[in-house]
Amino acid sequence: MPEPRNTINNPVIPGFYPDPSICRAGADYYLACSSFEYFPGVPIFHSRDLVHWIQIGNVLDRPSQLRLPLGTPSSGGIYAPTLRHHGGRFWLIVTNVSDGGNLLVTATDPAGPWSDPVQLSGVKGIDPDLAWDDDGACWCTCAGVEQIRIDPHTGETFGPPRRLWSGSPDAKAPEAPHLYHIGDYWYLLIAEGGTERCHGVSIARGRTPAGPFEPCPDNPVLTHRGTDLPIQNTGHADLVQAPDDSWWMVLLGVRPGGGSPGWHVLGRETFLVPVDWVDGWPVVGELSTVMPAPPWPLQPHAVPSDKDDFDMAELAPPWISLRHRSAEKCTTKERPGWLTLHALGASLDDGDVTFVGRRQQHLSCRARALIDPADGRGGLAVRLDEQHHYDIEAVSGEIRVTARIGPLNTVVASRRVPADPVVLRIEMEAVRTVDDARTGPDTVSIGIEEPDGTFTELTALDGRYLSTEVAGGFTGRVIGMFASAGSVHFDWFDYEPLDR
Repeated sequence: MPEPRNTINNPVIPGFYPDPSICRAGADYYLACSSFEYFPGVPIFHSRDLVHWIQIGNVLDRPSQLRLPLGTPSSGGIYAPTLRHHGGRFWLIVTNVSDGGNLLVTATDPAGPWSDPVQLSGVKGIDPDLAWDDDGACWCTCAGVEQIRIDPHTGETFGPPRRLWSGSPDAKAPEAPHLYHIGDYWYLLIAEGGTERCHGVSIARGRTPAGPFEPCPDNPVLTHRGTDLPIQNTGHADLVQAPDDSWWMVLLGVRPGGGSPGWHVLGRETFLVPVDWVDGWPVVGELSTVMPAPPWPLQPHAVPSDKDDFDMAELAPPWISLRHRSAEKCTTKERPGWLTLHALGASLDDGDVTFVGRRQQHLSCRARALIDPADGRGGLAVRLDEQHHYDIEAVSGEIRVTARIGPLNTVVASRRVPADPVVLRIEMEAVRTVDDARTGPDTVSIGIEEPDGTFTELTALDGRYLSTEVAGGFTGRVIGMFASAGSVHFDWFDYEPLDR
């Protein structure tokens, strides 16, 4: 049996995995996150100890479940799921803000397949929650905060929506409601203050799912607003009870770096914190990047390789694309052992560019890919959105590095190379000391890897321009491969953390 460890590192799921929702089935925990404009949607994770998580699939992994029209903006698409285990099934409710609103899917195995969606046309608002009362009625509560009874099998609604407690009178954006029946009370947990630096978690309780709700006298029960703690934007939380009856909270937060205002580039990440109950109210423990481990033996998963040789018929769950992914444009079957991408859009500026990427999960890291551009054009990119990305592109024996920063789109470096396949390389190095308040969170070095393994840097760019504080939005960086003309082939992709 694995030995217990004294401390753990937070976040427990690093990188752009925001809006966590958690449930437990027996000894197993499952967690789902938002995915916005990326396909497949709603990554789902498994853990046996709340600390070590592995992605086991994506809930919305086929076009019949997830439609993201070409006009879906970055930071549009899929918002804030709620995941629950009830009646021997897994239930997930989520909002597609770009097509159709709220939808509900179910599965007997959280790894999938999940059902085609039940549309909830009568449920308005984002961040929908599911809770069942003692009579079996299912209640859906949304940001605002409003609640309506639904039939989760058909999507039918019953009666008008009713207003519930909406948090502190001086706090904006009451959202992310979750309703729990714990002991003698129904508890309504919400986020408030907006998902930026003033984000926080508050709670109220009542005797019925409809309230009336009495706010906790110590609200917010968790916030890092007004502090210089290393974790900021803390909120959008969910509660889970462990088999030993202890309680835990998962929530999102960011890790700003560099000078002022402190730029975050990985997006909103998933953190873990313990919860005690005192006088019928939750008391949240200290949230930090290193915290005491849970009081049970940890059970780490086998760590998957950071290198993908594209030897499998299907891409692994962490790979994501922009708005859609068709087998005709993205396949490992055309050239065995290679990923082949056929171009649609002409660059990362285009909403329909053929792109396959993975989330950046470490403040310092290295990404490499062996590309054969053949008669096409493509390469390796670090993307935040259509207006903020750095690319290294191979075409006709030439390498070009392009920086897109808002309205500026510039080739910043180029080099002739042999027409043979070439290894493209991008390195992110976090800023460790800050001598100037304008110092960026990291430096992004872009170049090629020579046959002997040495790195030839073509340019080094400021990481601030690929941060949420500059670009806006709800997402984090994604590193991946793209095709911008014709067909290109990738033999392998390797992601290497440099700050384990």
